[in-house]
Amino acid sequence: MIEKNVQFLSAVCTSLSGPDAVKIIETPIRTLGVNEVLIKVRAASLNFPDLLMTYGKYQYKPEIPFIVGLEGSGAVQSVGAEVQKFKVGDIVMFRGKTGACAEFKIANEDDVLPVPSNLSFEEAAAFGVTFQTAYVALVRRGRLQAGEWLLVHGAGGGVGQACVAVGKALGAKVIATASSAGKRGIALMSGADHVVDYHDGVFTQEIMSLTAGQGVSVVMDPVGGHVLNESVNCLGWQGRLLSVGFASGEFGNINLEELRRRGGELIGVRAGEYGRKNPEAGRTAHSELLELVECHNLRPYIGKIWKGQEIVSALKAMESREVAGKQVISFSEKAY
Repeated sequence: MIEKNVQFLSAVCTSLSGPDAVKIIETPIRTLGVNEVLIKVRAASLNFPDLLMTYGKYQYKPEIPFIVGLEGSGAVQSVGAEVQKFKVGDIVMFRGKTGACAEFKIANEDDVLPVPSNLSFEEAAAFGVTFQTAYVALVRRGRLQAGEWLLVHGAGGGVGQACVAVGKALGAKVIATASSAGKRGIALMSGADHVVDYHDGVFTQEIMSLTAGQGVSVVMDPVGGHVLNESVNCLGWQGRLLSVGFASGEFGNINLEELRRRGGELIGVRAGEYGRKNPEAGRTAHSELLELVECHNLRPYIGKIWKGQEIVSALKAMESREVAGKQVISFSEKAY
């Protein structure tokens, strides 16, 4: 039980000027709502939207100041009067729009899930956003089938690595692109059948060669810009091009006539909004994902584990792409 008026340390974005605006600040623990749980955070992970929010460039724009972080994991410390799903001591993972990078997190019980038995605290913190995005995109939006060709861009990043792992578990033939040998190695470790260097911005010829001129059924693109533009040329007949984000900083400008000629679809993916608009569908998708994870022992690839006081450096490493995989902030020891 946490006493009233207790302060906890949190990583707070104080202005919309980028990672340097994030400061370690004491924050009071407020009173729990009846459907809320208080979680002692053991680990949190960073996602590209966390970086964008420090600049005010993400579609969701929290009011300044706000605690950074979409997702994390920890142990339930206290529960509201009407909480039914969890009890004190339960090991859980959580997600929300902000608030993960702190010693404590208050969350509605509907935003909290039990941790799969095969995941550590750090892996659980890195799992939710990327793997849920991968599953919703590939299964619910992309309608990926076993035996189809799947092209995953940015395969050395969190979402890309999750898409490779989930796609392979679903029985797809996976081609992964990445900009460095190290990131392509991550894709191979995650199950990719082929890897392609897209650093020079040209990859269509190699994709068409690998698929014997057939093209791919599904493209998963979290990069945007020229990568999105060129991906249209990689589609097979009635292929699906999934736009998940714009890590390149550019939206792209695709050739709609080429898309039409291939009978293709351009599909926008927002996995979080998918669950918010239809909570039952979101819960079902997550249950299906957990079955896949446990059946195939899927895990997120963690590029580096940082301490709490290193969060600015972690955000900058994400921005410069100097570290592949998920960046995790550990709270297993004194974090600040």
